[in-house]
Amino acid sequence: MSIASRPRWRRRSRSRSRTVSIIVAVWLVIGVLAAAQRGYFAGDDANCAKLTTVAITIAAGPLNYVGLNPKIGCEVPQPSR
Repeated sequence: MSIASRPRWRRRSRSRSRTVSIIVAVWLVIGVLAAAQRGYFAGDDANCAKLTTVAITIAAGPLNYVGLNPKIGCEVPQPSR
């Protein structure tokens, strides 16, 4: 089936999903750049707070450049003695 014979709504749907995918990919790349500029990937001390801060910074994407500086703290329950 050629592209010309497909229904018009189906072509628009694929075009929209491709556009959304590109926007999401660019958004996440910008978030990775923001996390890298803040030095979140440096060091060996990986803990819950650092990992969640990196994840939320990446998810926030371009919002990092308009003043959003997400930081997450977390406390892991300690085992009983």
